[in-house]
Amino acid sequence: MPAPIEVRKVPLHNVSDASELAKLIDEGVMEADRVVAVIGKTEGNGGINDYTRIIADRAFREVLLEKGSRSKEEVAEIPIVWSGGTDGVISPHATVFATLPEDTVEKTDEPRLTVGYAMSDVLLPEDIGRVAMVEKVAEGVKRAMAAAGITDPADVHYVQTKTPLLTIDTIRDARERGQTTILEEPHGSMDISNGTTALGIAVALGEIEMPAQEQIMRDLSLYSSVASCSSGVELDRAQIVVVGNARGHGGNYRVGHSVMKDALDQDGIWNAIRDAGLELPERPHHTDLGDRLVNVFLKCEASPDGKVRGRRNAMLDDSDVSWHRQIKATVGGVTASVTGDPAVFVSVAAVHQGPSGGGPVAAIVEA
Repeated sequence: MPAPIEVRKVPLHNVSDASELAKLIDEGVMEADRVVAVIGKTEGNGGINDYTRIIADRAFREVLLEKGSRSKEEVAEIPIVWSGGTDGVISPHATVFATLPEDTVEKTDEPRLTVGYAMSDVLLPEDIGRVAMVEKVAEGVKRAMAAAGITDPADVHYVQTKTPLLTIDTIRDARERGQTTILEEPHGSMDISNGTTALGIAVALGEIEMPAQEQIMRDLSLYSSVASCSSGVELDRAQIVVVGNARGHGGNYRVGHSVMKDALDQDGIWNAIRDAGLELPERPHHTDLGDRLVNVFLKCEASPDGKVRGRRNAMLDDSDVSWHRQIKATVGGVTASVTGDPAVFVSVAAVHQGPSGGGPVAAIVEA
């Protein structure tokens, strides 16, 4: 049976700040040794050279090391997934997941939040963007589900991953071993890494069959409704966090999901909150949420047809500001208008994650 989960959202006061995590531990909300995952947003550029992710990662791990009894090696294994780029009104923050002692929580047969974690096999640079990556991610997702105590894929509502992307060094490494990579230079590999990972999640959960190589990043009818995939330079395997609901272990939280059909689809966000179990009026307002919404987690993508609801936009043609930053700021604003809180997890590069031009939404609420 999975352990009951405590989950809290904390702000980052600067890029190297983990004081609010320390406060949670000092106040007894959670124990350092029971933190099992962190998912957060940092204020860098969100690109290949966004080192704010590494700075924030170090700050959070130092707190867990200082205030707990786990070794440095054990703390290094904790999945801490940072998505760079807080464009527009998005505010830097982290959502922290920790287990609770079983004897402190009343057990229930109602669905309650559960979290499972796994690392895939090593993803070689030549795997990125190819069926081998799909296979390795799918296997890791199944192990993370088992760790969460989930047997029915319908109980999985959010899968957050962090995977490697291509760099000049890894491309050179592949060439020296006689291998080829999907791209000959790094730019664009973030989108490819994310999209290929999403297909692995979809395969593991039975949302799609194993794709052919020519379908990867091309057949946009293939997607996962629960995948949220990020990539960076800080690891060489897929770091996989499965968030879902299980029964019998208790706890105070539930998770649900839906999809945004396009960049303006507020109903998709509200539907995820409803799916998590929160009753809302027909035309809800952020004041209807009270303090029961912990956080929402979204992926977004500029529609490849260059339009939103039939209206043309210039995001994909803009050579000055990347469409990554523009769509992230747009969806961040739409999301914050729903939640009433700019500290929302909105990440870009969403190919194969939700419908094309839209994206998946997960919501965690207090049950």
